[in-house]
Amino acid sequence: MRHNDRTEQGVRRRVPAPRGQGRDGDIPGRQRPDRSARSHDAPRRDHGGASEGDADTPGSGPSGGGSADGGRRRPRRKRRVLLWFAGGLALLILVTAGGGYLYYEHLNGNLTKDALNLGDSKLNKTNPNSEGQTPLNILLLGSDSRNSDRNAKLGGSHIDRGREPLADVQMLLHVSADRSNMSVLSIPRDTRVEVPKCTDTDDGKVYKPMTERINTSLQRGGPGCTVATWENLTGIPIDHFMMIDFAGVVSMADAVGGVPVCVDRNVHDRQSQLKLKKGTSVVKGEQALHWLRTRHGFGDGTDIGRARAQHMYMNSMVRELKAGTKLRDPGKMRNLAEAATKALTVDEGIGTVRKLYDLGNDLKRVPTKRITMATMPWVYSSGGTVVPKEREADQVFSMIRHDVALDGRDKKSKKPEPTKTSTPKEELSVRVMNGTATAARPAVPGRASTITDALKAKGYERSAADQTPNPQTDTTVSYAEREQRGDALALAKAMGLPEKAVKHSSGVSEVTLVVGADWREGKSFPAAEGGGKGGGDEDKTPDSADALNGSDRKACMKVNPQYSW
Repeated sequence: MRHNDRTEQGVRRRVPAPRGQGRDGDIPGRQRPDRSARSHDAPRRDHGGASEGDADTPGSGPSGGGSADGGRRRPRRKRRVLLWFAGGLALLILVTAGGGYLYYEHLNGNLTKDALNLGDSKLNKTNPNSEGQTPLNILLLGSDSRNSDRNAKLGGSHIDRGREPLADVQMLLHVSADRSNMSVLSIPRDTRVEVPKCTDTDDGKVYKPMTERINTSLQRGGPGCTVATWENLTGIPIDHFMMIDFAGVVSMADAVGGVPVCVDRNVHDRQSQLKLKKGTSVVKGEQALHWLRTRHGFGDGTDIGRARAQHMYMNSMVRELKAGTKLRDPGKMRNLAEAATKALTVDEGIGTVRKLYDLGNDLKRVPTKRITMATMPWVYSSGGTVVPKEREADQVFSMIRHDVALDGRDKKSKKPEPTKTSTPKEELSVRVMNGTATAARPAVPGRASTITDALKAKGYERSAADQTPNPQTDTTVSYAEREQRGDALALAKAMGLPEKAVKHSSGVSEVTLVVGADWREGKSFPAAEGGGKGGGDEDKTPDSADALNGSDRKACMKVNPQYSW
């Protein structure tokens, strides 16, 4: 577990990389930053390190119903929330590489790297589509670390110095396989989830599974445990992560020259220190951090309002960066590259400036009008926490897993797809794989063989079990050639699978059935017995996700009247 805190002189110590290699491609012998000092005297908190003065729960705002126990609310210290948007950074991180090899190596040295996934079981990457294209999922994290003078000053609550950081901002950036659209999904920091078993790759410490706020996952070995928690909750395979702290947010906001934001009336939130006049203002530096931390001053004072404000900021930053208005000054570009690389902790898979640059080139293909920001649908729970809203949260997760755009503007194929079988089922070669493992549960032993026997009983005599582990959430039937679509559809129907389970993929050589974590028992798919979710709107983003389009220049935050002046 490494934290991105630096001394006042910017010097970072380095230690040898951990032994072994994870899915993120950790290279034995690679030098990695030392973990920040832990204070054994720092007070521990029941909910992941937040002191009473920081117990800023979603339901405790002016309109949120007061404290969880119905008692009088205690004064709260400064919020610990911050934001990081990877797309804008990655588009520009190598713009100053013309300085030559030494400068390139200097920027590489600024980056902090950590293991991608600390769970026992990692989901396999999504299979490529028929064109060989694969979606991309990047987890963006904001750390509330106060383990440097700069971060302690910006974050307040000096009593928390020495406490291991929390991941108070968590957003998943999903880029479609064809790079035509991007969906960004936030999860409130106080969401109560099952945090799976995680093993710290530095010291081998094992953290047992537990149910806790999702922001505490960062304290259980590092960002790799947060990645494992997301995979366990959403079933979405995470390809990369990026993490930033308080100082990084301020540096980035300064480097890009400010971001336009809008409020529908004067706002003054003394806790976040945000004070703006009605209309559009350009925020930068610490003022940008104040905007991103504000909760009570926006909407009804809950995390929903704050998440929407963060989404507006991200959309506005992307528009500014894509317009190029901040990128014509070589000095500013150099400052941006410096600020960006010093601010980041990333997984080894994107642990060089070149890899980040390539990633940025990939991301910039997405038009602004096809970027959608959303929040996981949630409901209040006990102890000031929230939980995913039944059905609607799962619906959003499923849309992302199936690469369905949250803006509802995916184009339907005009070419008629074959539905007739091309091969008699008794002659059709079918590979069956066991994908039932999750971050929290091991694979069901012999599952591929069980389903293979069921297929043979239905006439698919050339079915064969492949014992290679292939963990994934959804059961799928993939086919290699267009002519095989009818065969795949017939097989899916025979096993009670929905049509959306059938995928055309260049990643298989024959019809392949992967039994996912949604089918851990029985010989007939569960949806066939229960009728499925149905409703006809499974590919429509629910209103509770509070979606915001990236091209919406008229978006303006609604100010809580109690925080207006």
